[in-house]
Amino acid sequence: MTSQQLIDQIKKKQTFLCIGLDTDLDKIPKFLLDFDDPIYEFNKRIIDATQDLCVAYKPNIAFYERYGSKGWDALKKTVDYIPKEIFTIADAKRGDIGNTSSYYAKTFFELMDFDSVTVAPYMGVDSVTPFLEFDGKWVILLALTSNRGALDFQMTEDPAGERLFEKVIKTSQHWGDETNLMYVVGATRAETIGDVRKIAPRNFFLVPGVGAQGGSLEDVVKYGWNDDCGLLVNSSRGIIYAGSSENFDQEARTAASVLQQQMSTILKNRLK
Repeated sequence: MTSQQLIDQIKKKQTFLCIGLDTDLDKIPKFLLDFDDPIYEFNKRIIDATQDLCVAYKPNIAFYERYGSKGWDALKKTVDYIPKEIFTIADAKRGDIGNTSSYYAKTFFELMDFDSVTVAPYMGVDSVTPFLEFDGKWVILLALTSNRGALDFQMTEDPAGERLFEKVIKTSQHWGDETNLMYVVGATRAETIGDVRKIAPRNFFLVPGVGAQGGSLEDVVKYGWNDDCGLLVNSSRGIIYAGSSENFDQEARTAASVLQQQMSTILKNRLK
C-alpha cells in the first residue's frame, strides 16, 4: 500500500483508527472456544463489525506464535480475511542482522502478505534495510514507546543533550523516507510527540497508548498532526474486549465508533 492510498482511505472513511488484534484465548468470550479455530472466529467477527471504522489492523504476533502452528494458521487466515484496502501491521518487533532480518521480512511480507512490520532499531542500519527492500511494504521503527521502561534508555541524553530516541529517528531518516518508513510513538508521552514530529515531519506515526493505557487522542493530534494527518492511532483492549457476551462484536463496534466519531470531527476541522 502506498502512502497516498493510505491517506485516501483516511479521508474516505473519516478515521485514522488502527485496531490491535491482541487475541487472547483467556479473554475472548467463552462460547468461541467451541469453534475449531476460536482465534480466527473472534478476529473475523471483530473485522466484520469494525472494518468501516478503521484504516488499519495490527495483530500482535506474540498472541499467535504462543499457540504454535495453530496460532500461525489463525494469523494467516486473519490477514487473508482483512479487506485489501485496509492497512495491515505485523506487530512483531523484529530486528537482527543479515539473512536473519531478510528471512523475517520474507515471512511477514511474502508468506503472510502484511503491509508493514514493526522493527527494533537497536542493531543499526543492517538490521533494518532488509525490510526496506520490498516495494510497497513499510517498516514501522520503534522510536518512542509508551511503556514505563522506555525511560531506561530512550530518554537518556548524550553529552550534547541529544536524547537517544532523537538520535535513532535522525539517523533512520537516511535509511528510508515517508513512503516506506513509519515510527512507533507512544501516546502517553504527548509533548514529546512534537519533538519527534520536528525531526520526521512527513512520516506517519503509529501511536499506541490511547484508551486503556491512558493516552489522550486530543494531545496526540495536537503534537503529532501533519498536513496529511500522518497518524495511525491504535486501540486494542479498549475495543476488542469492550464486551464479553455473544454480542461482543457489536460492543466492540460501539467502542470503535466513539473513537471514529472523534477522529471524523478532527479530520473535518483539519483537512480542508
